[in-house]
Amino acid sequence: MNKGVAIALSSIGLAQALKIPIHYYKSKEWKPEMAFATGGMPSSHSAGVSSLTTYIALKRGLPSIDFALSVVFGLIVMYDAQGIRRQAGELTLKVNDLDELVDKINENDPVEFEEKTPDKLREMLGHQPQEVLGGAVLGILMGAAGYFLTKKR
Repeated sequence: MNKGVAIALSSIGLAQALKIPIHYYKSKEWKPEMAFATGGMPSSHSAGVSSLTTYIALKRGLPSIDFALSVVFGLIVMYDAQGIRRQAGELTLKVNDLDELVDKINENDPVEFEEKTPDKLREMLGHQPQEVLGGAVLGILMGAAGYFLTKKR
């Protein structure tokens, strides 16, 4: 397997696994399902792209087109993780609250309506900036470690 891919996937896996103890430390709530959740600390998106970019920088050099592509791709992914996806998560919170609001409005004047019970939308989609930064730091460390540990002597 391509070493860059292996390092990036390992970084993503480690970031996802670290969400469990970090969440426990912050909230004193043990949630193993955090390993499969989006959002949270650290960002596995940032860890993956940062580790790949670091590995490419060390392997091919900063002037390489590979590094340039990886940096641009990584910045887009990290921007999306904390920008667009975060906004979608904020919107989801508001949509989920609408159901409760509608119930309160119609409490005194019930209207005949057959309600289908929808699945609640997932609210934790994006990342806080510090979660993206945490993932980026983890990725840089993993990319450097992966490069130096697999480098031929």
